[in-house]
This record gives sequence, C-alpha cells and structure tokens, in this order.
Amino acid sequence: MAGTLDGIKVFEVTQILAGPFCGLNLADLGADVIKVEPPSGDGTRVSAAFAPGESKFFHALNRGKRSLVIDLAHDRGRELVYRIIPSFDVFVINSRPGVPERLGVDYETLRQHRPDLVYFENSGFGRSGPSAQRSGSDIVAQAYSGLMAGDAKTDEFGAPQPISATAPADFTAGMAGAMGICAALFHRERTGEGQYLESSLLQVGLAVQNYVVSRVPVYEAMVGDQVRQRIEDVQEAGGSYDEILNARGDMFSALGYSAGRLYYGGYVVQDGGIVLGALTPANRDQMRRAIGIDDDPTADENFDAFAPDANARVDEVYERIRAIMRTRTMDEWIERFDAEGAPVSKVNIPDMMAEDPQVQAMGYMMEVEHATTGPELMVGPAVTMGGTPSDNVLASPPLGHHTDEVLHELGLNDTEIADYRASGAVV
Repeated sequence: MAGTLDGIKVFEVTQILAGPFCGLNLADLGADVIKVEPPSGDGTRVSAAFAPGESKFFHALNRGKRSLVIDLAHDRGRELVYRIIPSFDVFVINSRPGVPERLGVDYETLRQHRPDLVYFENSGFGRSGPSAQRSGSDIVAQAYSGLMAGDAKTDEFGAPQPISATAPADFTAGMAGAMGICAALFHRERTGEGQYLESSLLQVGLAVQNYVVSRVPVYEAMVGDQVRQRIEDVQEAGGSYDEILNARGDMFSALGYSAGRLYYGGYVVQDGGIVLGALTPANRDQMRRAIGIDDDPTADENFDAFAPDANARVDEVYERIRAIMRTRTMDEWIERFDAEGAPVSKVNIPDMMAEDPQVQAMGYMMEVEHATTGPELMVGPAVTMGGTPSDNVLASPPLGHHTDEVLHELGLNDTEIADYRASGAVV
C-alpha cells in the first residue's frame, strides 16, 4: 500500500546519524527519499565496513532510500541541483551553519527554484549565538546540554562517560525533524506555503530533559536553588567532576524525591538484572507486595522526603530490597511482579532483541534484500500506520546505485547524464 507521504520527494544531503534518521522516518512513511552523496559517499559507509562502502551502521540508517551521487562543490553539480530541485518537496541537510550557503544549497537559494519548498536544517548548536560555528556531534551535545552529567557516569579515572548505548541527541533530532517536516507539509497542503525548519542537537538535548532544565519558582525555592548552590560551591573550590556529581545527587535527589529510586531503577538478581518502573503510588504498592516489604516508611502518605533523616531511612529500605532481590531469578521475579500487574522488565541484551518473542509478534523487524550483500533483517518503522502503511522494503543503496534511474525520472536524457558524468559533477 502507499504510505501517508506517497508522492512526496525528499532531497537528502546528510551524513552520520541525525539527518539520515530523519530521512529514514520519512521513507518509512512512504516518501521517496533520494540520498544525495558526494563521490566519497557518506562517511559511515566505511565505519566498521564489512564490504567496500558497506557497513551495518549505514545499512540501518539509510534503508528505504535511493542513492544519487552529485558533487555539490562542483559548479555543474550545483547547476544540476538547481535544475532538479523543482521536482522535490523537501530538502534535508545536517551540517555546521554556513555550509549550505557555501555549497549554494541554502534555503534562500533553493526557494528561488522551488518557492514552496519545505527545508529542514539540523546543526550542533543552532544558527546564532556564541557556539553557532562550533562543530557538534552527539557526544558533544550530551556534554553541553547536561545529558551526560545527568546520566552521572564516570570511568575509573573519574572522567565523564557518555550515554553510549545509543546517540540520544542525534536520534531525537532526526525524529523531531521528521515530525516538523510532516507538519510543514500539512501546512503547505492548506496554504500553499513552504517554510524553513531547523533543529539542533542542543535543542533536542534540552527537550528530552525539560523536567530538569525548566524552572518552576516554587520548586526552585524548595530544592533547585539548593542543588545549584551545592554545585557552584564545589566548582568554586576546584572540585573534581565526581565531586560535582556527588553535590548534585542522583535524579531523584535533584527532583526532591529520594524515595523514588526504591521502585524506579535496577536490581541484581540471581541470573542477571531486573528493572522496576513504578510511576504511581499504586505501582509502588504492587511492588511492595511482590517483594514482601510491608513496613516501608515511604509508603506512609505523611513521609517527608525533605526531612533530615529521609535519605537514611530510604537507604535502609534500599539495602533490604537489594538483599531480597538476589534470592530469585529473573523469571521468578517477573512472574511475581506480573501477578501484581507491576511494570518491570528483565534487562535484555540488544544483540539478542531481533529474536525476542514480543518483537517478532509485533512485526518490528523487516526483511529486505540488499543489492550487494543479499538478505538482511532490519529494525522496521518507529510507528505503525493502520490505514496507510508504507510498502517501503528497500534496503540501503550502494553508492550511486540509482543515479541514472533518478536523473531519468527527473527528465534528463542519456546524453545529458553522460555530460554531467564526464564533467565530474555526477558519479
């Protein structure tokens, strides 16, 4: 079936992760995404490559697209872009501010050729301000936005450690870009107007921490100001990164709810790990029953999390729960918690998830056929559309694999394509 974005053509000039993930989401919704690469290709093609120009990273982030190779630094390459951009609805680029202008593919230039173009640009820090021209990457955004300190991990030398299981800023920026593009296309459908959209790794890094970064005066007076003062005192005294983290405390202390960590966090069990995810008082009651704790002081509605002895009382319960959790296996605990209806999970290993029964039952994996390397099992779309599911089963494209095909569709003949190729503008 045709996806919701069937008929929408996307000109994607992206690399690494945030931009490609934006395009991937649009392809999953049915858009025809043309990944426009330089002659050397997206840099991730050679990151842990298992074949020339092919890596698992590139395959996962660029499935569902077609590859067109144009050298945007070449005069005739830009000439070709201006010729074909009227056939596109959306332009996506992730780069440092100023790069689109240098390449001649900035919004103001391209809208002269397609006035109703929807243009999305992602950068590290945004287009203005003292950090606008600085290079950005996910780990840099984690550090600058506070995500890294919020995760509070250090190595054996006390150095900051990133959130390494994924790239939160990159992936969120890609998702935000796809969301904004869909909204802009809806607006264009109603008004005929295109528009410029932008996001940054810093912007989305703040967005996913809004409950920490935002300021609520009453709360700040009770908790936030004290936390910030402790941090400033350590910094002024020349304290180490570890000392700064200790002054801040964990997430629950920072939010003034130290008791929360009892039933929202991980525990070691006999054969692995279990995570408890209580979000409500009812959830916490379910967990107390499953664990066998009937004298938890935090269950008292009059428990004062701000009292001087609150943390010590919470620590005492925490030690008891830790000891109890070690007495059973993951399966045994899951059975007990499930019987109470409590939100918990085993701590699974990502390398094993493609075969997980729930993942398979929901059809979250999809089979594709790569032109070079054959059959692959890939993670499918992040959202399932019931009425307009996309039939997009394209694997990631080999470099330049669709160049002639796409240019023919856009109105160029063989002679013209050969001429561009001979000039070096097209590969």
